Amino acid sequence: MLLRRIARPLLATWFVTEGLDVVRHPASHAAEARAALDAAGTRLPASVRGRGATRGVLGFDVTEKQLRTAVQAHGAALATAGVLLAVGKAPRTAALALAALTAPLVVVNLPDRSRDVDASARTHRRARLVRALSSLGGALLAAADHEGRPGLSWRVQQARARHAAHD
Repeated sequence: MLLRRIARPLLATWFVTEGLDVVRHPASHAAEARAALDAAGTRLPASVRGRGATRGVLGFDVTEKQLRTAVQAHGAALATAGVLLAVGKAPRTAALALAALTAPLVVVNLPDRSRDVDASARTHRRARLVRALSSLGGALLAAADHEGRPGLSWRVQQARARHAAHD
């Protein structure tokens, strides 16, 4: 359908541009990820964080280089899945991958009054959160699109009904 051929690439543009921006400029994104990890570390119980005071949120320390590399890998995966969605190669799988990859962006951009001291930073974070949430919703809709064909559960149900009718 023509609508899908237009809508999928339009939806994919945000994912591709965001992913490429992260790959090219990982420092600011890594700083946001570090702040989110630190904020999560203060909210999690000590049993989840790790026992030592010097240990990170996940029980081990993450260096800045490791965090930057992880952020870049996330950005590359985001861009790759976006390109796959745009060109229509395994679009439902690509959309599910995009939804899964967008979830950390939502968490990173959650409001945190201790980090956002001024109103402009709070507004910027809120705008990023809304963009991430809307992109997550779009990816979920694209993942649920059966392109006019019945889904697997419907097919199984119909096959069972036909089988039961023949018996």
